[in-house]
Formats: sequence, structure tokens, C-alpha cells
Amino acid sequence: MGHAAGLRAGTRYAFSRGFKQRGNIALSVYLRQYKVGDIVDVVCNGAVQKGMPHKVYHGKTGVVYNVTKSAVGVILNKQVGNRYIEKRVNVRIEHVKHSRSRDEFLARVKQNAEKKKQAKADGTRVYLKRQPVMPREARTISLKGNWPESIQPIAYETTI
Repeated sequence: MGHAAGLRAGTRYAFSRGFKQRGNIALSVYLRQYKVGDIVDVVCNGAVQKGMPHKVYHGKTGVVYNVTKSAVGVILNKQVGNRYIEKRVNVRIEHVKHSRSRDEFLARVKQNAEKKKQAKADGTRVYLKRQPVMPREARTISLKGNWPESIQPIAYETTI
């Protein structure tokens, strides 16, 4: 048998709605405000076929460059061979959501500003460089009432 190579080929699970996600789309999806420069994730919503991006952009993160009444323009990077090409895709807002990729960074910026302010008030020096998680300290395990056991698998028996 032949293999279909249409526009939505291979999207049986990618474009399907999740468990308990079927039905009407929440109004909050339509009430979100997007501004030029926002970082967004392109995640296709199978309930709306209009303004759906191509399957290669599903799950990609990009930057909003244009906002219209019911859609946003997103700049995405697409891998073609050994290079990345900047692509501009117009997508309806049902297929877009704000990215959480910068949340940790922005929280760290606020935390560092607070540390600088505190250090200036105390007159101390502040270290803002992130440190790797160090190994746990050594500890001794008591054998009192906790003797080690030898564990072996049970021999397999055929009862025919």
C-alpha cells in the first residue's frame, strides 16, 4: 500500500486533543494579549483547523513580530540540512501560548537585584554567580536492628 504524504500526514497524535481537553476551547485562550517581542510556543489545537501552522512548527518556540485581530505572526527557526533558517509564520491565537522558558531567568534577575540592594545596605560584597549542586555529606548507617539481607530470585518451576 502507498503512504500518504499530505499536509497533515503523521499528525494523528500530535494534533489530537489531550485527555479531558476535548470540547469547547476556554475563553481565556481568546482573551490572552500578545505583544510584539513576546516569546510564544506554537502548539497546534486540533479543534481549530483554520490558521493552523504546518506540522514542522508544532512545539517550536519563537518571537511575536506581528499582531492582528485573530492571529499573530511568529518568527521561528527551522532546521534545513545543516543550517537554521528564520521563518515567519502567521498563526491563529488558538495555536499559540505564552512560553514559560524565561520565567526562571526573570525570577533570578529579580532575586539578584534584591541581593544587590541588601548587600549595598549591609556594606558587604554579593556573589551572584550560580554554583553547582554539591555532593551530599558522608553519613554512617547504623546496623542496630537493621541487618543486611541477601536477596535472591525464586527458582522458576514448571508445573505441567
